[in-house]
Formats: sequence, C-alpha cells, structure tokens
Amino acid sequence: MAEPSTARSLGDLDSSGTQAPPIPVPSPARLRADADSRALALLAAEACDDRKAVDIRLIRVDEVSSLADWFVICSGLTDVQVRAIARSVEDSLEQESGRLPLRREGQSEGRWVLLDYGELIVHVLTPQERSYYDLESFWGHGEQERYTSPLQPGDPGQAASSPPST
Repeated sequence: MAEPSTARSLGDLDSSGTQAPPIPVPSPARLRADADSRALALLAAEACDDRKAVDIRLIRVDEVSSLADWFVICSGLTDVQVRAIARSVEDSLEQESGRLPLRREGQSEGRWVLLDYGELIVHVLTPQERSYYDLESFWGHGEQERYTSPLQPGDPGQAASSPPST
C-alpha cells in the first residue's frame, strides 16, 4: 500500500517555530474503501430495518479499533426476530454486494447474532442482551449515528427525502 500524501511538507513550522508534523491526506483508494465500507454498513442497516429491527445504530470504529471500519447494532424483540434480522442482513449483502460473512456467531441461541464481514460487524441482540453488554457505550468513542428508515411512518410509498407532490 502506498504511503498517504501529506498536506504540509516536513519543513513547515508551526506557530511556536518548531517543525509541525505532516497532516496525512488519505489516498483516493482509502477514500473509496471508506465509502465502500459505509455503503455496506448502510445496506446492512436497511436489511435490519426490513425486518423491523429496533434502534439501529451505525458506529464508525476504524479510527479506534483494527477490528472493523463499522459496527451496525440493532435489537430484535424475540430470538426468532433476531435470527430473522440476521438472515435478512446475510441475504441482502449476498444479493447486493456478493458478500458472505467471514464468520457468524450465536444464530442457534438467537439472543446475540454476530455477522463479521471484515470491515463491517453486525450485532443483532435482544433488548436484554443489548442492555447488559451496552456496546454503544463500550464503543462510545467511535462516531455514532442512528439509522432512520427512508420511508416516512404512515406513508409506505413515499420516501422521506422526496419532496411533497403538488
């Protein structure tokens, strides 16, 4: 992998007159990889939403961990729903991106299913397991966002970002 370029040269001085460290600029390949892993996370979140998952969160962990770039965390209200959400994620990622999980854990119990795609790890938990393990707090130093469905409640055919028709 090529070294990232820098925004400043090594000879630049900061305001105190000492040599300022270079600011790394991500390579175009790294920017594409970041966009690809975010797109994969959003695809997984959509698949969770398709099975009525509760409180879907995306957490960017690439700057705080080498485990993955993104976590998607959501809840299913029963063990049956947890397994259905996990199956939905697997099916969607396989159909849309040709990706299969590198590893899956917990499907037989259905209380916490983990799907590991390398740059993305999907956690589907029952509310009790989610509360107990509190992954959002544990990974709280990562950038977090709540996933909201693109469909407005009460209007199943209208996308939330679409302008109202006249």
